[in-house]
Amino acid sequence: MATPCAEEDPLARYRSPLVSRYASAEMGFNFSERKKFSTWRRLWLYLAQAEKSLGLPITDEQIKEMEANLDNIDFKMAAEEEKKLRHDVMAHVHTFAHCCPKAAAIIHLGATSCYVGDNTDLIVLRDGFNLLLPKLARVISRLADFAETHADLPTLGFTHYQPAQLTTVGKRCCLWIQDLCMDLRNLERARDDLRFRGVKGTTGTQASFLQLFEGDHSKVEELDRLVTAKAGFKRSYMVTGQTYSRKVDIEVLSVLASLGASVHKICTDIRLLANLKEIEEPFEKDQIGSSAMPYKRNPMRSERCCSLARHLMTLVLDPLQTASVQWFERTLDDSANRRVCLAEAFLTADIILSTLQNISEGLVVYPKVIDRRIRQELPFMATENIIMAMVKAGGNRQDCHEKIRVLSQQAAAVVKQEGGDNDFIARVRADPYFSPIHDHLESLLDPSSFTGRAPQQVAKFLKEEVRPALIPYQSKMGGKIELTL
Repeated sequence: MATPCAEEDPLARYRSPLVSRYASAEMGFNFSERKKFSTWRRLWLYLAQAEKSLGLPITDEQIKEMEANLDNIDFKMAAEEEKKLRHDVMAHVHTFAHCCPKAAAIIHLGATSCYVGDNTDLIVLRDGFNLLLPKLARVISRLADFAETHADLPTLGFTHYQPAQLTTVGKRCCLWIQDLCMDLRNLERARDDLRFRGVKGTTGTQASFLQLFEGDHSKVEELDRLVTAKAGFKRSYMVTGQTYSRKVDIEVLSVLASLGASVHKICTDIRLLANLKEIEEPFEKDQIGSSAMPYKRNPMRSERCCSLARHLMTLVLDPLQTASVQWFERTLDDSANRRVCLAEAFLTADIILSTLQNISEGLVVYPKVIDRRIRQELPFMATENIIMAMVKAGGNRQDCHEKIRVLSQQAAAVVKQEGGDNDFIARVRADPYFSPIHDHLESLLDPSSFTGRAPQQVAKFLKEEVRPALIPYQSKMGGKIELTL
């Protein structure tokens, strides 16, 4: 079969589904060629402006010419230059110079390729965090509303995925929220810890700039400070090689991988609850769960989150290995790897947060199913309450324990061997030994009496920890989000 020409048929060329299928337009743009190369031009402008202010012979006319052409990028010419020069930065220096002939001589003055490359990466990473943080806050806010609504609804708790003591639907949701709040703090910290590479020269010594300013160290330091401030950073790294330390990328992707783990756990819980028919993610009126089984209601949103979260968690291995093999001041074997892993980590995190927001805005709870499962397991959990009630009524604790042991094993046999319902309480009612508490059995079996302080924990947690953490994002909470594909 002949291979179609990709230029004639866009569908004949592979496109990452992270962009073509899932990610938001904002995050897609953040890692786009247009943002990257227009940022390079802004960095060249910042450098020229700062150098001029410190006395280098750069004219207002040259500055204005650069300002007028920041977004006037001839991408075709840049591609042709890169093919010829085999150097992307120099290709764009020539392309920028072509539309700024008066400023051509001072573009990239004193700088190395990493001045635009690394500094742009740091800007993009910072802006990526700024896109993710409100999305994460929105997910937490939606789940907090859900937890508050269902704070008192008893549900069967599980340890080892075996029935355990009761909890509440809201309390279980708070376990999810707590993990996401940790992620919120981690993302904020990683963003705020980012510094600018700044103006450091070829091996980080600033030698070229010291020469430009004829040995004036104070002017070189001020140049670094001015450009850092123009790029919107408060600090730059005091020491670098040709690049900023690749350990920075480890810190960035570590917090995103940790977020991936949180989302995977949450969505796995939702998938398990969907199987139990206790809680379901939203399911559209015309949605098809299976091409062969019309009755299916698959948790496809949660499955998508788990699938992508696994990818997100693995991406941190790339910067770990990259940082470990950066020889001396730098090697170029980081470049191709970073083009992939940095963008994919943010795009993937963006997708799973948007999907999880959609899930959290449409979670459906089935209280009657939950109650039925509680009623199947609660009789065994109530045995201690029954013993205590019998002792208060004058019974002997050891005799009562033996009676309950026998009856509970008989009831368990009905459930496990015959597939019947748990008839333990019926057996207690039928046994005259327990007649002193027959009138109290209903109250002893009230599910709400088995949830401890779960409702109070939910209220305190949301009030004291969750809502305050969301205050910086209140203006960005927005409306509901629709899932596209």
